[in-house]
Formats: sequence, structure tokens, C-alpha cells
Amino acid sequence: MAYLGNSARTKEVLARYNMSAKKKFGQNFLIDGNVLEEIVEAAGITDKDCVLEIGPGIGSLTQYLAEAAERVVAVEIDKTLLPVLDDTLSEYDNVTIINNDVLKVDIDGIVEEYNEGRPIKVVANLPYYITTPIIMKLFESGALIESITVMVQKEVADRMAAGPGNKDYGSLSLAVGFYAEAHTVMDVPPSSFIPQPNVGSAVVRLTRYTEPKVRVRDSGYLFEIIRTSFNQRRKTLSNSLSNNASLGVSRDDVTRALVSMGIDERARGETLTLEQFAELSDILQS
Repeated sequence: MAYLGNSARTKEVLARYNMSAKKKFGQNFLIDGNVLEEIVEAAGITDKDCVLEIGPGIGSLTQYLAEAAERVVAVEIDKTLLPVLDDTLSEYDNVTIINNDVLKVDIDGIVEEYNEGRPIKVVANLPYYITTPIIMKLFESGALIESITVMVQKEVADRMAAGPGNKDYGSLSLAVGFYAEAHTVMDVPPSSFIPQPNVGSAVVRLTRYTEPKVRVRDSGYLFEIIRTSFNQRRKTLSNSLSNNASLGVSRDDVTRALVSMGIDERARGETLTLEQFAELSDILQS
């Protein structure tokens, strides 16, 4: 098998099918074999694993996954890539391609159908413009997902892994931290792609918690508090939360809650940990 993970082979395949990367789907094809190998290694793929790949493109990463895993289920939104994948993956009988938008796919159904309800691993070179919705869809689906190893924009990777007080810390850091532990595996330069993106990328592994990181009465209410706290991150929590009518709290309510937790009443969202947000959520809801 001639691997696709290099510039010459990728250009050859694209030319053969008279194709180019589609901006509307955020397509950037990986052409660095070392990076592709690192992604599979970071994901800890074994011959017992069922892998869900999102956006296989022309199959560069899929080839490596198919050789390492027992089964690969790849969801590709671009129907014009289906004949390309039939060609580039013709030697692999353990790959299934689903032509659909991953945001509309039943993730839990894939786990049941292709892995008999056992936990799967997700691996992807994600389109930058839709990274966060995809990550949150995977978490919120309730499907049994052991880990998510993805190529994302460097800035997004930094936000996922950031802690309180860090300039990158925000609602994405907390949302990811609610479900998983984030670890940045490696930075990847623009030269590793065709076409080259305008920004650097990074591979991040999200290892799903087997038990919830925090226990909270209503996770929906918690996430609404978190989003509101960072909508205007220079505002104090007392001001920002009381301005959101859907939370149903006054400035005094927030101030009293913070003081009861031993937190400065002038605190901003960027200073609170996930555990503190969960406690604040439960107090305000009661």
C-alpha cells in the first residue's frame, strides 16, 4: 500500500479525481506521515478497538487507523470524496464509510451497531470552523466514548487545556473539563497540510472520565452559568450572572453565594475552578 501521507501522493490523488480542497467543509489534507503515526499512537489504538473517524478526506489518516484498529467507521460529509475513498481504501475490509454530517449522526447507534455497545475511540483531523460543536456533540451524545484524539487549531487546543487564571481559560476549557482530561500531544505547523492553513495546529487527546469530574444538580444550568460568566469576561460574576434573566438570580443572590463559598464578591469567571462553578450553580439554583 502506497501511503497517502505525503505531498506527492496527495497531489496525485487530487489530480486523478480533478479535485481540490473545499473551503466550505474546512478541508486541509495532512501530508506528514510522522504526524499521522503520532496521532494513531497518541490515541492508543489497538487491534481490539473500534475507531470513529470524522472527516476522513481522501483517507490519509484512515489508512493508518485501519492498519492499527479492528474496525474503522468514518463519517464523511462530502459525497464527492466517496469514490476517492473507495479507491484509496480498497485494500482494507475493516473500514465503513458513512456519508453524512457528523452533527446529524446517531453516535450511540454507531457504538451499538459496530462495536456491540462497547466504548469506542474517536480520532479526527477536524475542520476548524466546526471543532467545538463536534466535540460537544460527542460528549453530549451520551455514547460510550473512551477517548477523543483530534487535530485542531492550536488556539483551540490551548483553550481546551487551559486552567483558571490563564488567558486561554474560558467556557470551552470548563465544558471539556467537565467530561474529560485534556492533554496536548504535539504542535503541527501549517506546512504539514495541503492547502496550508493560516494558523498552527495541534493534536489534543481528551480522555473521558469514567466518573463525573463534578456532581451537580443540573448540568444545563451549570453550563448556562459558565457561558454567561465568559460572555463579557471583564465583568464580575455578580454583574454578568444577574444580567441573564434566564438564570433567575439577582446581583445580591450571586454576591451572597460567592461570600458563602469564601470567594471575593468581585470575582470574575476566569478565577473559578470547575468545582467552584458547580458549587455556585447548586447554591444559586436552590
